[in-house]
Amino acid sequence: MLLTNKVIVVTGAGSGIGRGIALAVAEEGGAVVALDLDLSSARGTAAAVEEAGRGTLPLAVDVTDTDAVAGAIAVTAGRFDRIDGWVNNAGVLRMSPALDSGDDDWAPQFEVNARALFSCCRLAARRMIQQGGGGAIVNVASNAGKVGYPNMAAYNASKAAVISLTRSLAAEWAEHGINVNAVCPGGVETPMLSQVAEWIGERQGLDPEALVGEMTAAQLGRHIQPIEVGRIVAFLLSDRAAIIRGQAINVDGGDTPY
Repeated sequence: MLLTNKVIVVTGAGSGIGRGIALAVAEEGGAVVALDLDLSSARGTAAAVEEAGRGTLPLAVDVTDTDAVAGAIAVTAGRFDRIDGWVNNAGVLRMSPALDSGDDDWAPQFEVNARALFSCCRLAARRMIQQGGGGAIVNVASNAGKVGYPNMAAYNASKAAVISLTRSLAAEWAEHGINVNAVCPGGVETPMLSQVAEWIGERQGLDPEALVGEMTAAQLGRHIQPIEVGRIVAFLLSDRAAIIRGQAINVDGGDTPY
C-alpha cells in the first residue's frame, strides 16, 4: 500500500471530494485526520476510515482560523506523533454574474480557497520541517482555474491562484523534502455540483436534477466519483510521486486538455 504508516490530514473531509480523499487514503493504508467545519460530518468520515481498519481523528476546524488550524496540528502531532501529508480540500463557491459580483462574493471565496489554503500549507510545512523527513501537500484546485466558467469569476480566479501558489511552494520547499502538487477536478458528483445546477436551473427555468445528469465527463459518459479523485490524490501523497512536482493535474475525465 502506498501510504502505510503515513498520517494524512484532509480539510473539508466531511463530504464530497474530501470524504473521497479520506477513503482513498485509507485504502492505501494511511491514517486520516478529518478536518471539517461540521464535527458530525467529520465524524462520519472518520467512522468510514475506521471501518477500513485505519487510524483516524475527526476535528471541527474552520480553515480560515489560523489558530484553530495550528491547534489541530498540535492535536494531530500529539495523537500520531507526525504529519506526513496534508490535503487542502476545503473550499466555497458562490455563483454570480461578473457584472453583479461584489466584495461579498469575492471576499469569502478568496479567503477560504486561497488565503486560508496558503495558511494551511505554511503551517503544515513548518510542522514537516520541524519533525524532519519531508512530506507531501496536495491542493484541490479545479479545472475552473484553467477554463474560466461563466458566472464563477471569483471562484475561477481563486482556483487559478491555487494553481500558481502550488508551483511557487513546490519550488521553494523542495529543499526541505516537501512535495507540493494540485489536482483540478471537473464535474464530480458532489453537493457542490448540485449547488451549481440549482443556481442555473433557478435562473433558466430548468430542472436542476436534469442539469446535474448532463454535467458528466464527455469521454467517460458519466459522473466522476469523489473516491476516483481521491485515488489520484493518494498517489500524489506517496513517495512514488516524487518526480511529479508543482503540477496542476486535471482529474476531469479528459474535459480540459491543458
